[in-house]
Amino acid sequence: MSWSFTYAYWLFLLSGFCPAHQRLYCGHCCANGCARGCQGTLDAGCCRKAQTSKVDLNGADAPTLQRELSGIGEAKAKAIVAYRESNGPFSSVDELLEVKGIGKAILDKNRDKLEVN
Repeated sequence: MSWSFTYAYWLFLLSGFCPAHQRLYCGHCCANGCARGCQGTLDAGCCRKAQTSKVDLNGADAPTLQRELSGIGEAKAKAIVAYRESNGPFSSVDELLEVKGIGKAILDKNRDKLEVN
């Protein structure tokens, strides 16, 4: 079994197939569509947007931080939220270094995924 076939198979299992568009979707591709019964509108840039969307350090909850950031498990995600609750909103992405358990390597891995609003 080739790597590309395996990848496509897992993508299929984790997503779905839209008969109207004759393609796999990631669960986001058809705006208010395929995941809930296709309405026939395909947002071609959706997957790209989903992959490039940033995580707001001041708005994300622990499960979101854990899911979206590399090297962040449950304990670190909760530590980030606890830091924010006791010190107020983050003023910069670099302030994440003040959270216990978050070092430069983790910050550098995730810098492009993070924003502060």
